[in-house]
Amino acid sequence: EAEIRKLNTSLEGKVRARTQALERVQLEILERLSLAGERRDDDTGQHTLRVGYVSSLITQALGQSSQAVELIRMAARLHDVGKIGIPDKVLLKPGKLTGEEYDLLKQHTTIGAEMLAGSQSPLIRLAEEIALSHHERWDGGGYPRGLSGQKIPLSGRIVAVADVFDAICCSLFSLFLGACCT
Repeated sequence: EAEIRKLNTSLEGKVRARTQALERVQLEILERLSLAGERRDDDTGQHTLRVGYVSSLITQALGQSSQAVELIRMAARLHDVGKIGIPDKVLLKPGKLTGEEYDLLKQHTTIGAEMLAGSQSPLIRLAEEIALSHHERWDGGGYPRGLSGQKIPLSGRIVAVADVFDAICCSLFSLFLGACCT
């Protein structure tokens, strides 16, 4: 019986180590995917880091668990991963987009959600929800589904605030210092 307990303890340790290794690989893949999406229109990849960080601060301020805070910090980095599927002529266009181009750009939410759909991972499922809902608006004027109020997932609302906050801060930084914050 002591031998069986020793074997079980050894096996549990191996399972724990392999589970941790798989989690590290999953996080690395998430980071690389977020960087791939970010590199399409931000050479540094810092926007996704900032949005993830600010999203985690908001989640923490809302009194969510430390696990929820960490999960949204990582998942928020994939909010714009669907931009991978947007043509360069639209995504990288200097100046104002036409109505047709803007409609094409808005598809990054559904493209991102489709890329992440079907995962068993809570992290990837949250990233899917965020990718799809981070451009919805409280008044129902957002996209892609025109959700309003509390019909918008909390994660999408949090990341929307963090995304806009980052855009405003970067615009002000650029305006006052003549430099881009990316």
